[in-house]
Amino acid sequence: MLVSLTEYAEIHGKSSDTLRRMAENGTLKTARKIGRNWVVNRKEIYPVKKRASKEPLTVLSLFSGCGGLDLGFEGDFNVLNESINEEINSDWKCLSSSNKKWKRLPKTRFKTIFANDIRQDAKIAWENYFGKRGRDSNVFRLDSIVDLVKAYKNGHEVFPKNIDVITGGFPCQDFSVAGKRLGFNSDKNHNGEIAKNMPSIESRGQLYMWMKEVISIVQPKIFIAENVKGLANLENVKNIIEKDFRSIGGNGYLVVDARILHAADYGVPQSRERVVFIGFKKAALNKKALFELSSENINPLYDPYPLKTHGHTINEDILLPPVTLKKALYGLSEPEKSKDKSQQKYSKAKYMGKHCQGQSEIDLNDIGPTIRSEHHGNIEFRRLSKKNGGKNKTELNKGFIERRLTIRECARIQTFPDDYEFIIQSDGQNKGVSASDAYKIIGNAVPPLLGFHIAKRLEKNWEIYFGGIYK
Repeated sequence: MLVSLTEYAEIHGKSSDTLRRMAENGTLKTARKIGRNWVVNRKEIYPVKKRASKEPLTVLSLFSGCGGLDLGFEGDFNVLNESINEEINSDWKCLSSSNKKWKRLPKTRFKTIFANDIRQDAKIAWENYFGKRGRDSNVFRLDSIVDLVKAYKNGHEVFPKNIDVITGGFPCQDFSVAGKRLGFNSDKNHNGEIAKNMPSIESRGQLYMWMKEVISIVQPKIFIAENVKGLANLENVKNIIEKDFRSIGGNGYLVVDARILHAADYGVPQSRERVVFIGFKKAALNKKALFELSSENINPLYDPYPLKTHGHTINEDILLPPVTLKKALYGLSEPEKSKDKSQQKYSKAKYMGKHCQGQSEIDLNDIGPTIRSEHHGNIEFRRLSKKNGGKNKTELNKGFIERRLTIRECARIQTFPDDYEFIIQSDGQNKGVSASDAYKIIGNAVPPLLGFHIAKRLEKNWEIYFGGIYK
């Protein structure tokens, strides 16, 4: 027997507004609209709203590198006090650190249970760090994503089941303004090697298509893909990738418009812009969330992108000033006095003149330069000598020498915590991670703090996307 929503509300002692929202988002299974009025089967049992689950949300990480995005999604690492805007992110509940300059970000619900990359140095660094977090060595697969998908299609069990989130920073060199910008026409294959008979679907610039394959196989509730800002400016690449992602599973994913995030707007002391794609499995979303996320102008409550906390690209009273390098590099000794192997190591490439990339010194009163992966030793200078135009007179007058940024200084600028070890000695049987390797994997990474902002936004909205919480 069908009754009006008002009558059903009276029967169960609930407000009509609450019942209307439940009808709109599909929680009332028998509710349907007749004209302008909602009706519902009188015998339908009133759904009891479940408490938000605190079970871990599983993450499958592709193109993982040394785990910048993985660390960001899991949280539980130290960042500078100045990197946290407690007025905007009052729900973060950060913990105090033994050093008053730092705070520890809270642990999130996300847990990486599968990681993958083709770089052995990235795997070694990842396992060394995440092993201390209880991760087994079999979590990280040293394989090309192409080979993983082919193995799955040949009947092998490759990917874990019941994955909530897939993340992936598909290779960016072919879209970066610092590279050749070959885009989809990359001259390298899926293993990063110069290849013959290119381009093809297995070229490095097309690897997002294989990420699309993994999403189609695994069917996560959400996927996050990221790349350099240059991708958005390269012909119509951004639109093509959005269209391809939307076609997964027969148009089974809602992909919101990609957005460019500047890391300095989120407390990262670095000029680094990334384009981020976020997709939702339509069948997993409740009706209200599907409607809101499909809107041209998304309701701010449902917007999956994190709120800016620092005023680098915009200037608002609620935003904190950008975090400077003076703050970020606080407390680091000079290499010859440090016990930290990552602080002891730095490129010895000589000054080549201002006409070359990587020949400038950092400005301690500003954010840092983009930490690049492909710099061939020409990482920016921590300081230049007076002869070469050095402006840091205070340090030069103390006798500090001209040198480039150390491994640890680059890691700090990327917001990796100091307990992440990047210089790992070979034990004779297993390869280690050299300074040259470390520069590359740090430069390839997503700043963990930026990843944390993305993760916390999705964690906060998880129930209004997929649960029965009515707001």
